[in-house]
Amino acid sequence: MIKACPFGTHRVMEPKGTMPQAAQKIDNTMTIADNELLLDVMTLNIDSASFTQVKSACNSDVAKMEEMITGIVSERGKMQNPVTGSGGMLIGEVKEIGPNFPDKTLKVGDKLATLVSLSLTPLKIEKIKNINLSNDQVDIDGQAVLFESGIYSVLPADIPEKLALAALDVAGAPAQVERLVKKGDTVCIIGGGGKSGILCAYQAMVNAGPDGKVIVIEYSEENAKRILDMNLAHHVIVADATKPVEIYEKVKEITGEDVCDVVINNVNVPNTEMSSILITKDDGIVYFFSMATSFTKAALGAEGVGKDVQMIVGNGYAKNHADLTLGIIRDSEVIRELFEKLYV
Repeated sequence: MIKACPFGTHRVMEPKGTMPQAAQKIDNTMTIADNELLLDVMTLNIDSASFTQVKSACNSDVAKMEEMITGIVSERGKMQNPVTGSGGMLIGEVKEIGPNFPDKTLKVGDKLATLVSLSLTPLKIEKIKNINLSNDQVDIDGQAVLFESGIYSVLPADIPEKLALAALDVAGAPAQVERLVKKGDTVCIIGGGGKSGILCAYQAMVNAGPDGKVIVIEYSEENAKRILDMNLAHHVIVADATKPVEIYEKVKEITGEDVCDVVINNVNVPNTEMSSILITKDDGIVYFFSMATSFTKAALGAEGVGKDVQMIVGNGYAKNHADLTLGIIRDSEVIRELFEKLYV
């Protein structure tokens, strides 16, 4: 075995000198270096923006989606959608542990959810067994490699594997909400009906407290009703987040001119940047968790309307984010019941 770069740069094939996430192609040979981990993969959880794009490009034809996904992995050595640039995560069973892999508590046979993106994870798909159009999950026979720097969570015994996978895929979002939202804040979750939005809405309600105000913007009337029924928001607006002035007016009807202290964007479609910015007060915070975000549009758009807001790039990792997210699943019976229905 060779000693390899802890960040995986030894697997970058082109362009040389880049990091694995930025690379166009990485080496997905399943012979591990002495500081790597080999996993037998069971399920991929492709991120929402990527899965939505693949599904749309293939007109929801499962056979065509299978061909597209295997084609991407064959070409790039990883599951990185060339349109969105994003990936997702996976669950797998530990098959082999390099002798210099830092975690000495892991054992062959342990089941893990990787907490690093598929857009940088060496992956080989032998067979796609099932594509679930409703929840972004793809069951496969295959293998993956985790670098020394890769983060992961051993799957808990008290939560079903696919439910844990779905929740951990977006664990960074509620963890950032926990950091950003203060007591008494007015918070808006754009795209509150998906799994990240639901987890964020729950955490926002906890942090903002009885004196705060949580607003959810949701395109789907069904999802909007679900949010209200689950008591995850004080107000729900059914609207198209790609129409910023309309969104701005609807939010002002609830908040007045002050609009929102914190806005969390979780949507899986493009062109919602300006809706997020317009409904954020000066000196407020916009957190773009969505992988469909154009940061050029966000930066230049804010400048164009004279908005002095703090814009934060969504980071899928935050310290203890896995524990916080799994804690929500354990604490909220209504969220657990919904996720079991959707993902188990």
